[in-house]
Amino acid sequence: MTARPPVVIGAGLVALFVLAAILAPVLAPHDPAEQNLARRLESPSAAHPLGLDELGRDILSRLIFGARVSLGVGLAVVLLSGAIGSLIGAASGFLGGRVDAVLMRVSDVFLAFPGILLAIALVAVLGPALRHVILALVVIGWVGYARLVRGQVLQIREMEFVAAARATGVRGRLVLLRHILPNVLPTLTVQLSLGMAGAILAEASLSFLGLGIQPPTPSWGAMINAGRSHLLDAPHLGLFPGLAILLTVMALNYLGDALVDSLDPRERRLHIKQ
Repeated sequence: MTARPPVVIGAGLVALFVLAAILAPVLAPHDPAEQNLARRLESPSAAHPLGLDELGRDILSRLIFGARVSLGVGLAVVLLSGAIGSLIGAASGFLGGRVDAVLMRVSDVFLAFPGILLAIALVAVLGPALRHVILALVVIGWVGYARLVRGQVLQIREMEFVAAARATGVRGRLVLLRHILPNVLPTLTVQLSLGMAGAILAEASLSFLGLGIQPPTPSWGAMINAGRSHLLDAPHLGLFPGLAILLTVMALNYLGDALVDSLDPRERRLHIKQ
């Protein structure tokens, strides 16, 4: 099947940002913390393609290093919240009964609070720091994965191949590990891709409010916040980090949509590992 243009563009953009984050010290043309107050708010030029910020720092270099923060937080959040949520959801769906009831009531409590407001409250209490941002986003993020995995486990455990495995003497955790979870992974992979886009947006929101990683470390959300005061005289301050967030989230959503299409039950057979 020929790849659709949005999928190719999305994959290319994600690869570009990942490469920029990994090779930031090599790719950045200037030190992201180097200040030149005499040239502050300078417009884009050959020496500084994206211009200079309010302290005379090179915006392109700060965007490249900021990719490390955004992608690093997004990856850490989806891996941690995905792992925690998957364990809870698998236990809830497979064990059922009181275990299921208790775990789902706990998830209901977390769902009762608006996610971003709960994250803001947690970071405000713990203090602005990158590890606190990751912790807050994991606290609000595991619920979605738990609900998703629970629903998948409840559906798959009633299928014929699981009953056949039980009939051959496979019991307990082996049924879950060998026959159920491998068939949950495709759907979980799609959710992880889409969840990373949400985590990047949430981190940018917290940094915009001054609750994320602290200066002088560059962050896309903090760069947008700094540009609010210069919308008229230096619009490039907020424009370029905003575009970086937009393109990253768009690319991840394109990839997520592509995964949804490729894993559509109408287009593939259920992958069964026995």
